[in-house]
Amino acid sequence: MNTEVLICPVCGAALGEASGALRCERGHSFDLAREGYVNLLTGSRPGDARGDSKQAARFRRDFLNRGYYAPLRDALTERFRGGRGSLLDICCGEGYYTAALAALPGLQVWGFDLAREMVRLAAKRHSGATLFVANLARIPVRSGAFDAATLLFAPFQEKELLRVLKPGGRLVLAVPGRRHLFGLKQAVYDRPYENDEALPEARSLRLLGTEKVSERITLQSPEDIQAVFRMTPYYYRSSPEDRAKLEGSNTLETEIEFILAEYETP
Repeated sequence: MNTEVLICPVCGAALGEASGALRCERGHSFDLAREGYVNLLTGSRPGDARGDSKQAARFRRDFLNRGYYAPLRDALTERFRGGRGSLLDICCGEGYYTAALAALPGLQVWGFDLAREMVRLAAKRHSGATLFVANLARIPVRSGAFDAATLLFAPFQEKELLRVLKPGGRLVLAVPGRRHLFGLKQAVYDRPYENDEALPEARSLRLLGTEKVSERITLQSPEDIQAVFRMTPYYYRSSPEDRAKLEGSNTLETEIEFILAEYETP
């Protein structure tokens, strides 16, 4: 495991690998999982009780593996093609985008998520990325360690982003576009609504530009329809009656639409 940027989440000292664990000079130790990732969460709550559930992680993995969101993956990787340096995939989920970024020559990629099952599934992709379980509010990495970072559909913590990126570092984030999954909403809601495409309010990061990525897809099975529905906040905000409207649907056509925004640190 590449530990050069990792720090102890307890005391902030550098971590090094020894005898199947990461240890700091003050004796804090974190076991390496057999899949090759490390859990750097602290506290009494077990890792499986934080972040997305195991079922949600597997729904997401199966859906993304079928290529429905390949347009976003390709647009994201194109922004870093030919580049060099270190990149942190923040809230990396089950590693679909992380693996694509790690496959680019010249990039050293780290990724983390709050949910241990997400990181375990990401590690099973054997992408070459360094993966760890951690909290976005306090990322256990050195300050100024990264040339770039990606943040896809995750909370925007500007202070922490500024800390981990080098001066002049790049951040690429994604938010849902106006018509993202509108066909799914039409199938569920009597009055479907469009997204607002609002970018997070940045005080210090400088917005360089945005790009819209859109495609029309056909979900090919009831399992895929349920998987993408459960990946969204709509599922948890919908009544049982609205959720039931998708039952029995074998295919569903919908738009997918994303806004990629690129920022630069001072």
